[in-house]
Amino acid sequence: MSIYTKRYWIGVASKEHVKTGVAGGFCQLCHGKAQPLKRMAVGDGLIYYSAKEKFGEDTLCQQFTAIGEVVGGEVYQFEMFPGFIPYRRDIHFFEARDIPIRPLIERLSFIQDKTHWGYGFRYGHLQIPQADFELIAQAMMSEAASVA
Repeated sequence: MSIYTKRYWIGVASKEHVKTGVAGGFCQLCHGKAQPLKRMAVGDGLIYYSAKEKFGEDTLCQQFTAIGEVVGGEVYQFEMFPGFIPYRRDIHFFEARDIPIRPLIERLSFIQDKTHWGYGFRYGHLQIPQADFELIAQAMMSEAASVA
C-alpha cells in the first residue's frame, strides 16, 4: 500500500518546445532546471500550458498543448547542443488536442485572479488541484482518440 498521493502539475513552455518533448517522450521545465522535475513523482499528471507559439517570439498561443503522466523515476541531463545540457524527465503523453485556456479560466480554481489570469504561470511550474487537472483533461481528450 502506497502512502504517496498523486499530484497534478502545470508546466509552461512554448508550443514548439512542448511538441518536441511530446515527440521524444520527455519534459523539461523552467529552461532545463532540475528542481521542478524533482518535485514530481512517477504517476503524477502533467499538463503543458503554452503562452507563445515559439520561444522568443511574440505570437500568442494561450493553449494547453500536452497532457501526460510521469513515468521516469529519474531526472537526467541531455545535451541538446554544446553548452546546453538541460534536465529532463520521462513522460507518457496521451493523445489529446490543444485547447484554448480562455473558456476555462472562470472554472479553474488555481487561477485566483481571473482578470490577471496569466500571472500564475510566471514561474514555469505549478501544482494544481485534481479537479482542475480533470477539467482540462476532459476538454483536451474529449474529441481525441481514447487512451489505453
